[in-house]
Amino acid sequence: MKTIDELLSEGVAGKRVFVRADLNVPLDGTTITDDGRIRAVLPTVKALAEAGARVVVASHLGRPKGAPDPAFSLAPAAARLGELLGTDVAFATDTVGDSATSTVSNLDDGQVAVIENLRFNPGETSKDDAERGAFADRLAALADVYVGDGFGAVHRKHASVFDLPARLPHYAGYLIATEVAVLKKLTDDVKRPYVVALGGAKVSDKLAVIDQLLGKADRILIGGGMAYTFLKAQGYEVGSSLLQEDQIPAVQEYLERAEKSGVELVLPVDTLVAAEFPDMKAKAPSHPATVAVDAIPAGHMGLDIGPETRKLYASKLADAATVFWNGPMGVFEHPDYAEGTRALAQALIDSPGFTVVGGGDSAAAVRTLGFDEQAFGHISTGGGASLEYLEGKTLPGLAALED
Repeated sequence: MKTIDELLSEGVAGKRVFVRADLNVPLDGTTITDDGRIRAVLPTVKALAEAGARVVVASHLGRPKGAPDPAFSLAPAAARLGELLGTDVAFATDTVGDSATSTVSNLDDGQVAVIENLRFNPGETSKDDAERGAFADRLAALADVYVGDGFGAVHRKHASVFDLPARLPHYAGYLIATEVAVLKKLTDDVKRPYVVALGGAKVSDKLAVIDQLLGKADRILIGGGMAYTFLKAQGYEVGSSLLQEDQIPAVQEYLERAEKSGVELVLPVDTLVAAEFPDMKAKAPSHPATVAVDAIPAGHMGLDIGPETRKLYASKLADAATVFWNGPMGVFEHPDYAEGTRALAQALIDSPGFTVVGGGDSAAAVRTLGFDEQAFGHISTGGGASLEYLEGKTLPGLAALED
């Protein structure tokens, strides 16, 4: 895989460089609530612009239905990119139409443009190779060189991620190079003890990675909504907690495998419960109760790990040499249920090992809860991509960058 440093050494002055970024930021109307993904691509965009390239930044945002939708416009992201770069960033109001063509053709050396949401064109996400390829052909007409730097999308077989690199000289940007280097530390020659903390809502989203980690991790800590399926599999009553009944047989098999293989699979010992899900907009107090996991009342749902579990998990991380965390421990967006996730994040900071926050909601939680991002070894920009890499899958966007 060639990197951007090799491209820069070859010279990019005057060349149109297509940067496939991940500007899929959360929006409240037109206000960006977390610009972490925009900041992540800055080193690549800055380096190219300073070297005289004409930089064309492209990304998806959300899940529009293959047609323009103002709610998913990249205009706010383009404006924020300009603020962070300290320069004007041109914005094309389409992907491969007249606006994109004229915007790119009017760039001078060292200038940057953002084209509109790639998913406004059905060819971006099409499962039909010909339709995807036709869109990639039109994107290729906008550039001389391709730089892949949207790690959050590399697990997608989309036109701008998979098909476009085949049509242009291609290189990995700084973000992708860093993400891959970090993930190799979690898969090749791992320093031990290797502890993995997994949370989030659905156990089905994590089964494949648990399957792989049972042969690699020393300890796996389970939290979030997915924990209640594990607890049910052990015979506990979980009230009205989030539960995937159909996954119980698979979970029971993993519990047995963990015991046989010597992997310490650690479950919560207490939990915060309430009779109903909290009001996420008003953030009004919901008065949760703390109970042991064998005493969850009927009609109550678990919404965060309890104080004893927080202490337990911190102790399991205290001697870790390598840590990977993906998924919050509770409904961290509400102050009543943020302490489990906060405690886990602090335990990562206190751990002596190399700590990786695996993107998605975990990365959002770190920023929402006010932690210093520099206190962690690495915060990934792609939760789904990170998990699929750890599952051992071939990621289309990375495969496309290989020579």
